[in-house]
Amino acid sequence: MALTETDLVHLRRCVELAREGLDDGDEPFGSLLVDAAGEVRFEDRNRVKDGDETRHPELEIARWSAAHLTAGERSTATVYTSGEHCPMCSAAHGWMGLGRIVYAVSSAQLGAWRAEWGVPAGPVLPLPVQAVAPGVPVDGPAPELEAEMRELHRRLAEGRAGYSPLAGSVGPRVGSIG
Repeated sequence: MALTETDLVHLRRCVELAREGLDDGDEPFGSLLVDAAGEVRFEDRNRVKDGDETRHPELEIARWSAAHLTAGERSTATVYTSGEHCPMCSAAHGWMGLGRIVYAVSSAQLGAWRAEWGVPAGPVLPLPVQAVAPGVPVDGPAPELEAEMRELHRRLAEGRAGYSPLAGSVGPRVGSIG
């Protein structure tokens, strides 16, 4: 399905949340949960900087939805996110029976950027959502947001211990992708 202007509005908010996370010393990922009526019910950003690598906004959405939405409401909701779900978040999404996922950039795009910059791969394979949760409808990426998301991830890579994509040096890696 092609992304709509409404999808892009929500994805732009996800990018804003990603920027907030990066500006706070965290990783640049942000997500929204939007109900069938178009109301934003929950939003969050990555919060892994303090050592809990599971503090992804998509996982927080799944947890929040378990406590606040019925199964029917979850199935008709849409999760918007700046980066495609990691396998942990894809599984949580599938287990909670959440509806459509719309992402700004894919795991493949993030992986290619990181490889280009010489950043080591994370500890979990970057599988596409549908490899983990095959019944979930997924739309993305949004080419309109690629340059902005690439820049946020470049800033993250540059800020990692001793790493500079411009100089080509790699130091110890801290954290993970999405």
